[in-house]
Amino acid sequence: MTAFLIAEVKVTDDAWVPDYAAKVHDIAARHGGRYLSRSGNIETLEGQKTDETLIALIQFPDRASAHAFANDPDYAPFGKARQEGSVSHFRVIDDSDIAGAIPYLPKP
Repeated sequence: MTAFLIAEVKVTDDAWVPDYAAKVHDIAARHGGRYLSRSGNIETLEGQKTDETLIALIQFPDRASAHAFANDPDYAPFGKARQEGSVSHFRVIDDSDIAGAIPYLPKP
């Protein structure tokens, strides 16, 4: 089942960003990951505005592939640099429909 990694990042020290942006997409691709968006154009439509600098959305073939990317030893130094230079959250969701009302999405 397709999985999406959502990275919500508030950059606090941007020294890590150029190297990360240039190289991490190749590591994600090795695990079947494909960036759908990596944007700083964040607009809050509802609820309290948060202070992320960017949000990235990466599609993977399944949860195991998303976890393999996040745990890849080649990714580790980039992840460490991101963690040290930002406040960030990595979340993984799948493409299921928990309510079961959208016919083209799998039911959980």
